[in-house]
Amino acid sequence: MPEPPVSDRAFLIAPSVLPADFSRLGEACVALEAAGVDRIQFDVMDGNFVPNITFGADVIASVRGEVTVPFEAHLMVEEPTWIIPAMVEAGCERLIVHAEACRHLHRTLGAVREAGAAAAVALNPATPPDDAAYVLDLVDMVLVMTVNPGFGGQSYISTMATKLGALRRLIVDGGHDVDLEVDGGIGPDTVAHAAEAGANVLVAGSSLFRDPQGLTHAVADLRARAEATRA
Repeated sequence: MPEPPVSDRAFLIAPSVLPADFSRLGEACVALEAAGVDRIQFDVMDGNFVPNITFGADVIASVRGEVTVPFEAHLMVEEPTWIIPAMVEAGCERLIVHAEACRHLHRTLGAVREAGAAAAVALNPATPPDDAAYVLDLVDMVLVMTVNPGFGGQSYISTMATKLGALRRLIVDGGHDVDLEVDGGIGPDTVAHAAEAGANVLVAGSSLFRDPQGLTHAVADLRARAEATRA
């Protein structure tokens, strides 16, 4: 397979709040914004598509007024059409739906756009990149999972680099204005690998919140390590 084209898209840091103390979620969002993140991701899990349950639209809405940084919702939800309006009303500017969770993916992405949000599609580790090929005109981002979704703190699956490269090739060759996001096990030891493979939006959770030097250092370090791959 040919090397993926080098992306000139800006690197964006989009931390997940999954590792945060849910009883202090607003404070976590404020701290992330102060640390310089580009947006905040909320992992919405239904206990069906993935074996975990997190939070819904009301919780997201309760912290929306605490910060100005954009919110995106990663909907790990079976047939998520029903939850789209509530998530947009809660203040999520972008909704990410899973290709595996949507019987009619094209229609679901259209519903996100009609509700007033940017649409994105996520692919699980075993899902081939071609599953996103025919919806690239409907999305502004593709998310490649580098862990199996459902829980934080998992180890990065390095073989997903091939998928990231294939998707970057599809995006560039098709002339699409689409970001490529990576989520799962992203931290100081793995971010360069994902960035070199073609990802430009970096989701990190545990590695940021566990940095002994704090969130500001963690965010700056992650961004610097990604940007160094283009030096």
